[in-house]
Amino acid sequence: MKKNSLINQIQTVDTSSLVDRVEMQLLELFINSGLKTGDTIPKELELASAMGVSRTVIRESLTRLKAMGIVDSIKHKGTILTSPNLTQILQKSMIPKILDNKTLKNIFEIRLILEIGMADSIFKNITDEDILELENLTKQEPESTDDILFEIEHEIAFHGKLYEITKNDSLKNFQTTLLPVFNFVYQSGLLSKKIKKKKHVSHKQLVEIIKNGNPKKFREGMRKHLDNHFNRLFE
Repeated sequence: MKKNSLINQIQTVDTSSLVDRVEMQLLELFINSGLKTGDTIPKELELASAMGVSRTVIRESLTRLKAMGIVDSIKHKGTILTSPNLTQILQKSMIPKILDNKTLKNIFEIRLILEIGMADSIFKNITDEDILELENLTKQEPESTDDILFEIEHEIAFHGKLYEITKNDSLKNFQTTLLPVFNFVYQSGLLSKKIKKKKHVSHKQLVEIIKNGNPKKFREGMRKHLDNHFNRLFE
């Protein structure tokens, strides 16, 4: 048998650990078994016996799945399948000082895109009370929309209210997760490009669009409101 022929018959060695393989097999089991959130999964000893591994391996695999929010231990009930809290998982790694500059800029851009894209949800859910609160938030802001970057406190309060109006809890929680990164990039000098002289749409003008306009006009207004951020991001 020729050497090349023999080499071609060699299969790639599975270098993943036993815990890795058990973790993936458990995930496949949960997906394919029809289990739903709140259902109890088999006990550690039962899983260990069925999978032919030690209880220690099962416990470590379940610990990883708990960290991912996929299972949880409930007193007097055992281990159940849970719905992962995506925001909580993201928060564990959303640490501005250990993220590289490219990732920081990408996250900064994601938030800008979200704030343009949530127009339809705002118009669908906004109430007169919401509009009044937005108007009150803008009373302390400058009238001029000339060459400025809006005060970060005003940005947080106003935009935070917009996220709240959408009534989308996942979106609101995601905004809270992104906020530390957004603030870090905003204040760190990472976006060092100079601001171009131009008019910007203010928060007060955005409120007027909400009162008298439509989602399309709001998207256009929000894009102009965020123009300086985009200009500095794409230097």
